[in-house]
Amino acid sequence: MQTRHIATGILALSMMGSASIALADTWRFGLEETEGSVQYEYAQAFKQLIEKKSDGDITVQILPYGVWGSSYSTLYDAIQNGSIPLSFGSGFLGGTVPESQLMSLNYVMPNDQLEATEILNSDAFMKSDAWQQSFRTRGLVPLAALPEGYQVWTANKAIHTPADMQGLQIRVMDNSLLRATYQAYGASPITIAYGELYSALQQGQAEGNIQPVWAHENMGFYEVQDYMIFAEQSQFIANLIANEDWYDGLSDDQRQLLDTTIHEMVKKGDEIQKQLNQDRLKTIEEKSDIKIIHLDQAQRDEFRKLAKPIRDDFVNLVGERGGKALDILLEQEKARGDKSDGDSQSS
Repeated sequence: MQTRHIATGILALSMMGSASIALADTWRFGLEETEGSVQYEYAQAFKQLIEKKSDGDITVQILPYGVWGSSYSTLYDAIQNGSIPLSFGSGFLGGTVPESQLMSLNYVMPNDQLEATEILNSDAFMKSDAWQQSFRTRGLVPLAALPEGYQVWTANKAIHTPADMQGLQIRVMDNSLLRATYQAYGASPITIAYGELYSALQQGQAEGNIQPVWAHENMGFYEVQDYMIFAEQSQFIANLIANEDWYDGLSDDQRQLLDTTIHEMVKKGDEIQKQLNQDRLKTIEEKSDIKIIHLDQAQRDEFRKLAKPIRDDFVNLVGERGGKALDILLEQEKARGDKSDGDSQSS
């Protein structure tokens, strides 16, 4: 359970210090997840590269979930004020950067996970004015995207079609686009704190759950659910972000070191999540009798049709800049010859 790490890990941000962050040789790296997660394994590999390339002049201090606190808003505030200059931000980041909810849309990216990773980290998208300004207007800089594997559904009944999801109390993150998406599927989405989710599933307060495979295993959610459903509707995507003043204040050499290392980590990140999810799925299958369901193309298309109108909801919610960012993703997908639903969204 991740909650076991929290009580022993909390440190006051005031003790971290924030002086001279632009010149600091210790880079504090905040994670939304604990040890054993995709973010943690990525951060460890990133740390090794930065410290090796800088000949030890730069130390990366990894701050997993629980070390900086347990409220994601605390982490995002710390990034904005510079006390933690580097961090990941995912579904909950929508409250700080509404446009980041783009990553929550279903059936937008290609099915091939590496191809999706490359599109998200392409200069055409990541360095686009639409995406950069979405973050910079909030004092942040988007540096990379880390897909952590497909979001997999669990439930106590089989789900093959939207009809099977009618009325299902499925837990989603506190994200308006996710709620709208699962309402469109016919479910009754609810929000429950991550640390309370296991008991909620066990007691029937929640009937379903959405997580990458590694998280289902890490938190033991599979122990209290009967079915695991792969619909390939979206990957769980974490945004690697930096404090704007810190990033812009880096020396040319430091910024080049950071940027080249992040570029190297694109493929490495994909390898990390695939291996971790593969290993964790094997563990789940060995330790339980949970039934695995893979939706076929026709079944996925039923959900895809219901998810497509949520793109309009996204643009109406966040505005023109978000619509442009969505268009760039769809255009990059189409340019690569993907045959999925890649039509332009905004006018």
